[in-house]
Amino acid sequence: ARAIGPYSLVTQQPLGGRAQFGGQWFGEMEVWALEAYGAAYTLQEMLTVKSDDVQGRTKIYESIVKGENTFQHGTPESLNVLLRELQGLSLDVRLEKGKEKKTVTKEKKEKKERVKNA
Repeated sequence: ARAIGPYSLVTQQPLGGRAQFGGQWFGEMEVWALEAYGAAYTLQEMLTVKSDDVQGRTKIYESIVKGENTFQHGTPESLNVLLRELQGLSLDVRLEKGKEKKTVTKEKKEKKERVKNA
């Protein structure tokens, strides 16, 4: 997170431009580069806490002050803006916390274990 600088009122993303103490530009090609390098945690930090994740920014700031080494991200504000726009189109979108989904490979492994144990 940034120590100084304004954020947009709607999206909570850092404003652009040096004159406005803007944030660091992080575009689509930069995202692709970090994906190619396998830098998942850096990418997650750039797209949440250092961007528009208000709760995550607060949690990171508190953990730095307390001397802890934790990373907890919240919901990006851009997702909330998207949900409001979809609700404006009369679409009822509900977010659910994901449960562990069984994949085909997990099901095959479990089936093989049952056959071996039988």
